[in-house]
Order: sequence, then C-alpha cells, then structure tokens
Amino acid sequence: MTDISLRRPRRLDLPQRFLELIPGIALLALIGYFGKLIEQTIAAYGKAHALHLPNIEYVLWAILIGLAISNTVGVPRIFRAGVQTYEFWLKAGIVFLGVRFLVGDVLRLGGVSLALVAIELGVSIVLMTLLGRWFRLTPKLTSLLAIGSSICGVSAIIAAKGAIEAEDEDASYAIAAILALGALALFLFPLIGHALGMGDHAFGLWAGLGVDNTAEAAATGALYSDAAGKYAVLAKTTRNATIGFVVLGYAIYWANRGRAQQIGNKAAFLWQKFPKFILGFLLLSLLATLGTFNKEQMTSLANLSRWAFLLTFAGVGLMTDFREMRKQGLRPFIVGAVGEVAIAVLTLGLVLGIDAAFVL
Repeated sequence: MTDISLRRPRRLDLPQRFLELIPGIALLALIGYFGKLIEQTIAAYGKAHALHLPNIEYVLWAILIGLAISNTVGVPRIFRAGVQTYEFWLKAGIVFLGVRFLVGDVLRLGGVSLALVAIELGVSIVLMTLLGRWFRLTPKLTSLLAIGSSICGVSAIIAAKGAIEAEDEDASYAIAAILALGALALFLFPLIGHALGMGDHAFGLWAGLGVDNTAEAAATGALYSDAAGKYAVLAKTTRNATIGFVVLGYAIYWANRGRAQQIGNKAAFLWQKFPKFILGFLLLSLLATLGTFNKEQMTSLANLSRWAFLLTFAGVGLMTDFREMRKQGLRPFIVGAVGEVAIAVLTLGLVLGIDAAFVL
C-alpha cells in the first residue's frame, strides 16, 4: 500500500532489518514470476491452438497483480518493508542496463535527451508554478509539484522536502498527485504511442521525458517494447542527473526568503543529492565498451537487469493505493493533471519533431 506519510523509520540492527525485508522481497519476486508465467501461458495457449492472442507482456501483468492486491485487501504490514525495496531494484536494474549501451550510444542519445530535458525542465517549473498560484496552492506545495514533475517524481520531492523545509502535508499531497498521474501514464502512453505508430526509440524517449516517477517511466517504456524500455531508462536517467541542481536552486530561493536554512557547501550539497546509481550505469557502459565482458557475461548482466526490473514493476503496483490518494484533496491533482497533460503534449511534439528530422 502506498505510504505517503513521511515518518522516519525506526532504527533496527542489521540482521533484524534483513529479516523484515525478506517477506516483502519474496512477494515482489512471486508477483513478478506470476506475471511472467501468465504471459508465457497465454502465448503457449495461442500457439497450441493457432490463435492470435494479444501479447500482454509480464510488465503489465506484474503491475496489475500488484494493483489488485493494494487496492482490495491491501498489503499486510509484514510485507511492507520489503515491498518498499522496489526502488533499490529499480536502481540496480538501471546499473545493470549499462552493459546494453556503448559509451558512444550514451553520449549520442544522452546528448539528444539532455537538450530535450533542458526544455522540459524549464517548461515544467514555469507551468507548475503558474498553475499552483492560479489554484492558490501553498507556495511550498507548488514548489514540490514543480520539482517532482520536472525531474524524477517522488524521489525529487523527498530530496527537496528537507532542503526547502516543506511541511509533511505538502509533501504528501505532491507525492500522491505524482503517483496517481504516473499510474495513468502507464496505460495511456502506450496507447497513444501505438496509435501514432511511434518507433521504439521515439516512444522510449517520450516516456523518459513525459513520465515523472522513474519506476513508472521504466515500466511505461517496457510496456511498449524491450527496446523502448531501454531508451526510456536512458532518457529518465538524464533527467535524474539534474536533481541536485534543481533542488539546490529551490533551497537557495527559500533560504533567501528566510524560510529555509542557508546552504553552506554547495558542492557537497550537489554530491549528496546526486543519484549515485547513475555512476554505476556509466561504469558498466564504459566496461562494456572496452570489451571487459564476454558475450555470456553481458547476457547474464542484461538478464540481471530484467529480473531487477521485474521486482520493480511488481512494487509499482503494490505501492499504488488509489484509496489513500483520494484522501489528499482535489486541487493538487487538478494542478498536477493539467500540468502533466501539457508537459506530455509538449514532449511528444518535441520527440515527433526530432524523429521526423533525424529518424530516431
């Protein structure tokens, strides 16, 4: 069940903490396995009976099973700590995905992503700020929505909360809005992509730019195709790399107004906020480029990435509880929805334009 409260977890010794994680991680693995099993069973049945059944990939099955659990019986307390590790599996999956990119690809595709990310960042921040003022949201809630929509969703909101000294309530509102809109994007983006006949690269780039939360962005791309998921992660990783700069800017803004602490060592602040898993992704990409791994090793590492993402997608469903989100009020959702639709349309237009000019 989505826990949008921000209470600090109690301290546990390492063995006890590990034991608490096991049930939830086992649940993630079980849901992911059943998602894969359902996909394979349907495909085998269609083949055996010469039927052309729709190919619904394990990604969607894992998410749907998780959603069914979280929005009916809920996630029992014994599983919650382990389920919350889905973000760790997401980061591990991104790191292992590095073996599927050569450095030249990262530089070329990352360069395109970076140019589009710069536009997306500017538009998202300005648009969300204006919408927040028009709908009379609190200033710091508006800041959190702007940060979450422009960078990496929940992770960015949590990183910014302490830096700008926002209230727990504001952070909960922003997180709920981002999670709900990310869940909708999972289903709407692939439908739009197929309707427009988008290629894997173009769709993956759009998913990485237009979907806020990293887990949902990766899942949205993977729902379209394996290749699209790969490009979505690369584009989203480019966005994630800007988190320190954006949060620093907002921290300075609120500190200058006497409503947050002054930032002392700005370089240390940037390093603290920088997502370190990106360095692991780049390292594996460099090692793959240098030929460090043989074919079998690269295949194994790529498979580890897929298994990590399998746990991630199960966690996306389990952590999305629409009943909890409804308690947070309508105005943040309205601001978020209007802003996200505008950002999705803008980034779609940019990607289609680049695709037409350069054939992604």
